[in-house]
Parts: sequence; structure tokens; C-alpha cells
Amino acid sequence: MKLLNRSGIRSMLLGAAVILAMPMSLSAQDFAGKTIEWTIPFGVGGGTDVWARFFAPQLSEALPGKPTVVVLNVPGGGSISGANQFAKRASHDGLSILGTSASTQYPAILGDPRVRYDYADWTAVLASPTGGVVYIDPKYGVTGPKDIEKLRAEEIRFASQGATALEMPVLLGFKMLGLKIKPVFGMESRGAGRLAFERGEAGIDFQTSSAFLNSVKPLVDAGKAVPLFSLGVVDANGNVSRDPSFPDLPTFVEFYEQATSGKPEGEAYEAWKALMLAGYSLQKMMVLPKDAPPEVIAAYGEAAKTIIDAPDFRQRAGDELGDYKQLVGSEADAALKAALTLDPGIRKFLTNWLSEDYNVRM
Repeated sequence: MKLLNRSGIRSMLLGAAVILAMPMSLSAQDFAGKTIEWTIPFGVGGGTDVWARFFAPQLSEALPGKPTVVVLNVPGGGSISGANQFAKRASHDGLSILGTSASTQYPAILGDPRVRYDYADWTAVLASPTGGVVYIDPKYGVTGPKDIEKLRAEEIRFASQGATALEMPVLLGFKMLGLKIKPVFGMESRGAGRLAFERGEAGIDFQTSSAFLNSVKPLVDAGKAVPLFSLGVVDANGNVSRDPSFPDLPTFVEFYEQATSGKPEGEAYEAWKALMLAGYSLQKMMVLPKDAPPEVIAAYGEAAKTIIDAPDFRQRAGDELGDYKQLVGSEADAALKAALTLDPGIRKFLTNWLSEDYNVRM
């Protein structure tokens, strides 16, 4: 047997020390015994929270080693507070992930001075499109576009996270319809907005598909809420079609056309479509720091693919989140990069509107 000299022994011990110092479970794509902290920058009960809690146990099962996945709600600033915190504190070993929404994207692409995060620093491994529904208190006697004048005659409170948050295209849609909606800003999530509606503090509300299906449909069934329209689905060419999760509801565009006897057009409509593409075509995303080890990012992508390829996934997702095609891995990340691009003319229109109507300065 060949003996090692002192130099060889030192090299062997040094190599062993380096190996022992490495986070072995991660370098081997094995998360066994680990806890993954999934930051959700919203309160409990909103659409993003429902989405994350749907995926969390499946992610735990699909990742190598079946780690514990803990959803951490960090509400505030319409998701800006939690996203800022993630950008500052997230580990880069795959044990920190973030769930984002349109409320996280809109301020970033518009240059909100409160934003301390940069999507360019993150890699998306899962992107979930979504839709949403606007509904109203039955006390107003409004059931559809034929009641537009009755709707315009009322000043109605709308509990909102903020002018640049998830409900941004909804606020713009209200303006296009000529409604006197009075937003009350500061809600920590859309879930908090729904609770304000249930308490009678707001007369009109909006929820994304997952929250509507889980929390608002029972109100509709009980006669405590009347759906007016869905936002619809906007494709890359700007065409608007009915939401597959709400095929019996008119889209915003259909509602507008029936209410005004004309088609939406001009800068406001172009801006509305751009917001829908940037915030709803891939609204909810699971992201990691981009400098996480490539094998870890790949493991998340494979886990996401395993989840959505399950034979019963579409049925379960349809019941919980709505019927939308999920994007995973490199496809999700490429879609994220595309969503960050906003035409300068549209950005100018939006910043002027936000300044004039809500005194929000970018």
C-alpha cells in the first residue's frame, strides 16, 4: 500500500475540510432536513397567499429531500415592504424564495422610489397567470352594464392596497367607465380589502381568481355580492378574451362596450392592456436570487414541472386558482424578463395619471 507523505496528508485533510464546510445537501441538490422560507409580501387570505399555500405542500413533496416549506407573510406597502426585506436578507443557498404579484411588479417598472429591489437580481422558476373579478354590494341595485348610469351616480368606496398595486388596471378601468369610485388606500392585502367589503366599509371590490373562487363565491351564492365583470385575458397582441375561469362573466371590455355603446380606445386603453400583460399574464411568480447555485435553481424548476405535470393538477388548480397555463423553469424566467419591458409612452401616461388623480409621484 502506498503511504502518503506529509504534504499529501495535508492536502487530503484540507480537501476534507473544504467538503465538510460545503452545504452538502444543497450542493447535491438534496434539501433533506432543511426548511425553506417562502416570503409572501401580503397578508393572509389574499390571492397570492392562497396561491402560495396551494403550492407549498406540493413543493415540499417535489423538491429532493422533501424539505419543510414555510409560508412567511410580510405585508406592507402593497408588497413593497416584504419584497424589500427579501432583497436585503434572502440567503442565496436556495432556502429563501419569494412570491411576487402585480403589486410587486408595477412599482418596480414605474420607478416607485420606495422600491429597493430589482427583478434583474432574481430568477423565476414558476409563473402563474391569473384573472380577477369586480363585484359590488347588492344594495346599489346594479347587476350589469345596463345599470351604468345608476352606477355612475353613486360615490362608492373601494378598499385598496395602493394606486400602484395589484388593482391598478381596475382603478384605470373605473376611470374609463366614468365612475366615482373613492379608493381608500392602505390595505395590507386584497384579502383585507375583501374583509372591508364584507363589513360594509367598501361598496365595490376586486379579487384575483384564486381569492374570488375561495372567498367571494360563497358571498355571491349567499346574495351578498354581485359580480359585474372579469378582467378577461389579454394576449401578446392585445386581444381580450373571456377568462376560462369565469366564462359566463363579461370581460371589462365587453362591459365597457355594452355600457357606453362604444369600444375602448386611446392612451388609457393601451395603458390598461399593458398593465394586464405585465401584471396578469404572469401575475404570481416564485423567484430565487439569481446567484443561487445553478443546480439549486434547476432543482426548483424540475420540482415545479413535476407539480404541474401531475395528472390531477389542472383539476385541483382550477378549483383553487383558476384554469390557467403555468410556466416553469426557463420559460417562466423568459416571460418575467419580457414583462419588465414597458413602452415609454405608456409609462408617461401612467405616471401622469397617478400624479393627477392620486398625487403619486414616481
